[in-house]
Amino acid sequence: MKAVSSLSGLESLAMDMNEKKLTVIGNVDPVDVVSKLRKSWHAEILTVGPAKEPEKKTEDEKKAEENKKKAEEDKKKAEEEKKKESEKQIAELLKLYQSYNNHCTQYYPVYSSEEDPNSCVIS
Repeated sequence: MKAVSSLSGLESLAMDMNEKKLTVIGNVDPVDVVSKLRKSWHAEILTVGPAKEPEKKTEDEKKAEENKKKAEEDKKKAEEEKKKESEKQIAELLKLYQSYNNHCTQYYPVYSSEEDPNSCVIS
């Protein structure tokens, strides 16, 4: 690994001791890698090619994902509208109830001077 790690353009090295393989990833000439390794060990090239790119999604998969996202957004919007509508109904019922039962009193907090140590009493 030390012999190969000095090459320029190297991105990563991985060694599998069980299969006796050295995986070199990067923009490196494979002939240079083998020539460095052959000085100490028997070396051969198994595969050479570009790095594996992540799989690209097909158009059908993209459309399916977009449809799922749209469906989720529609559900969220519908839930929000239901919540707003129910809040409006509750507010309307409360107004009607208060107008019908106008003897309902609203409670206001009253603090005594004994509860509040910073209060001032003038007599």
